[in-house]
Amino acid sequence: MATSASAQLSKMVKRQYMELPQGDKVQAMYIWIDGTGEGLRCKTRTLDSEPKSIEDLPEWNFDGSSTYQSEGSNSDMYLIPSAMFRDPFRKDPNKLVLCEVLKYNRKSAETNHRHTCKKIMEMVDQQSPWFGMEQEYTILGTDGHPFGWPSNGFPGPQGPYYCGVGADKAYGRDIVEAHYKACLYAGVMICGTNAEVMPAQWEFQIGPCEGINMGDHLWVARFILHRVCEDFGVVASFDPKPIPGNWNGAGCHTNFSTKEMREDGGLKCIEECIDKLGKRHNYHIRAYDPKGGLDNARRLTGHHETSNIHEFSAGVANRGASIRIPRTVGQEKKGYFEDRRPSANCDPYAVTEALIRTCLLDEEGDEPVDY
Repeated sequence: MATSASAQLSKMVKRQYMELPQGDKVQAMYIWIDGTGEGLRCKTRTLDSEPKSIEDLPEWNFDGSSTYQSEGSNSDMYLIPSAMFRDPFRKDPNKLVLCEVLKYNRKSAETNHRHTCKKIMEMVDQQSPWFGMEQEYTILGTDGHPFGWPSNGFPGPQGPYYCGVGADKAYGRDIVEAHYKACLYAGVMICGTNAEVMPAQWEFQIGPCEGINMGDHLWVARFILHRVCEDFGVVASFDPKPIPGNWNGAGCHTNFSTKEMREDGGLKCIEECIDKLGKRHNYHIRAYDPKGGLDNARRLTGHHETSNIHEFSAGVANRGASIRIPRTVGQEKKGYFEDRRPSANCDPYAVTEALIRTCLLDEEGDEPVDY
């Protein structure tokens, strides 16, 4: 099992330094999405006092030519603090700061989908859009081999691993438990976790979150997972199909509701939204992974609990459909629906924005409307 050299360093030695008092100073770790649309970057600065709100945090900058976001001759990019969380690694009063990225001309970077998402969410805030996203991921060694798998073969076939218990069924639970506690400490709206169908694959759920908070909380939960895995010397992969063949892929199923859907008779509104989504399938497939659908094409095959990427479908309790209506929602005639198409490496800002545009702003066609 290949683990990183950093993981071999003594954590006991590190602890004696981490426990040193830091006076009134505060470490703020600024986090941003890089030019790939799925990678995360971070760096830390010292503040003179504990920030109480986003307004207390200064803007910053970084070299975009080293993050696939600009050319070297004009490389300065701006970091705009957008959401603040407690730091579970350095602990209080230190902070994690999720940032938007602006280019040299103060326009949004190409992979800054938060900017337009926030604008779209503000247009429909009176409808109280709630989201819950189910983030699947796979634990890998530093050599890319799934954690706990035999070095020259495969584990037993899928079946005993989903929500499994025992050393021969659950691979890497320490990471899952550490991540869960770290998210709770940080103030991330994590609401659950479970082992998934493929061994070494897990899922955590974020939500319910309203509006822009969905993207903020999921991105910070992903950052925390990467950092936890770094401490353990392994890698968290959000690849939608990490192992080809008869193994489940990894998605980010997105649950969505509005105030009207959650009230009596809301099923009618849910069905109307599904009808709109069916007419705009190609637009959503493009928005649901960072490569415009190419990543998801490996996962959405119609097998392994997925729908076919070329067809739209919906059904009650159907995990082979594009959209699933939970059985309780069908019975109670109100609640929410689940869009099963987003890939594990999707940008939650792009996914939630697409749902609002189609379902609540009644957009049609393959391109988003410019408001």
